[in-house]
Amino acid sequence: MSTQYTYVDGIDSISMVDGVVRFELVTISQINGDKAQANKVGGMAMSVQGFVRTYDQMTQVINKLVEQGVLKKRDALEAPQEAPKA
Repeated sequence: MSTQYTYVDGIDSISMVDGVVRFELVTISQINGDKAQANKVGGMAMSVQGFVRTYDQMTQVINKLVEQGVLKKRDALEAPQEAPKA
């Protein structure tokens, strides 16, 4: 059995229904000025336990990237603020 890989630029939304965490996966196809065109390319669903394990694994990767100098940690005050949704 072969493993299938799908490239994504990010997650459009995350929701939890009946104890299952669901992600909508997107790619960015076009950027006009400040606006990006996000196209949904699929979805992913996992248990809450799987979500927490995934979060821990991603945190470990981020910490390694910081140690290697690939990423720089920012203080919470420096982090960009998300605009309120209308």
